[in-house]
Amino acid sequence: MGRRKNSNAAQTSTNSSNRFEGNKIRFQDADDEEAATVSSNLDDSIVANDKATEDVSMGEADVSLVDCAADDDKTSADYYFDSYSHFGIHEEMLKDVVRTKTYQNVIYQNKFLFKDKVVLDVGAGTGILSLFCAKAGAAHVYAVECSHMADMAKQIVETNGLSDVVTVLKGKIEELELPVAKVDIIISEWMGYFLLFENMLNTVLYARDKWLVDDGIVLPDKASLYLTAIEDAEYKDDKIEFWNNVYGFDMSCIKKQAMMEPLVDTVDQNQIVTNCHLLKTMDISKMAPGDASFTAPFKLVAQRDDYIHAFVAYFDVSFTKCHKLMGFSTGPRSRATHWKQTVLYLEDVLTICEGEAITGSMTVAPNKKNPRDVDIMVKYSLSGRRSVISRVQMYKMR
Repeated sequence: MGRRKNSNAAQTSTNSSNRFEGNKIRFQDADDEEAATVSSNLDDSIVANDKATEDVSMGEADVSLVDCAADDDKTSADYYFDSYSHFGIHEEMLKDVVRTKTYQNVIYQNKFLFKDKVVLDVGAGTGILSLFCAKAGAAHVYAVECSHMADMAKQIVETNGLSDVVTVLKGKIEELELPVAKVDIIISEWMGYFLLFENMLNTVLYARDKWLVDDGIVLPDKASLYLTAIEDAEYKDDKIEFWNNVYGFDMSCIKKQAMMEPLVDTVDQNQIVTNCHLLKTMDISKMAPGDASFTAPFKLVAQRDDYIHAFVAYFDVSFTKCHKLMGFSTGPRSRATHWKQTVLYLEDVLTICEGEAITGSMTVAPNKKNPRDVDIMVKYSLSGRRSVISRVQMYKMR
């Protein structure tokens, strides 16, 4: 395969059976009929989720430029929040129809969940989810946003005549107090690349433990991470082997570092060589913060004779408290989102025959120095007719 085909989004550095029922989309795990979910959230605009093998084991118009922390006292987390002050990031997310329309439909099609309820929107950004909740009948919505976008969110709320329902609070969720003791619903779009990059999940869990009533709802409440393997010869050459000869100079010392940096990009479904394996499902309503660190085994079985150049990770999310189960996937066989997929290039090219399996495990944990970054370790082996290999590779999402 060459450069990404059918990609509707630029790259970012840092065999499925789909069952349709009218305009409903059935997300089905190959080995768990009862776990299948139904979504009508995108009105014919999203392709069904990949089949996966189950685990074997706008404030004032004059916006202030004052940061949440003074420059001299900034931490990596402060720079993270600053990045969300740029309008382009919010434009990209709002124009992600899969993302935004799913949340809108979850809220509008389940008004019984929101009517007369107090809602906390964690990481509110422009306040779009808070506006949806207000229109769905929420008694009050507290929209918490640390970046400068909080000032814009306040103005947006006022412009749309919803100031009596939506209160925008500027600050870090861990450092502020709400005007209320408890909330009925926590809603957030916390997912990052590779699901866990930026580690906003722990912020949602903190808010859950501090403010959510005992029978409260977290939306979304389920998230699953998957792994598959792809053929990607030409693009790997372009991104990795490029360093061997740069205008006649040997810069191959950079290759090792380049290999350790996962590539966020849109993968053509025709590049997929193996099954898609479910690594981890997280129940956001019950999990502990430490559960975001894990080791999970995997088994990827080749569906044709081919070469393997990279592993690819993606995720899906579900809203199981809805009248009808709703959600979306960021997989290669689904409509593209701004999350794309995460490509982990291999040091070796694996020659694999149909039916042969790559077995191994993936360990995921927040970086110790900067918890918003993610460290990934992949152990894998293949004992095939044409390739016999066992290797450990480290990746760092920065």
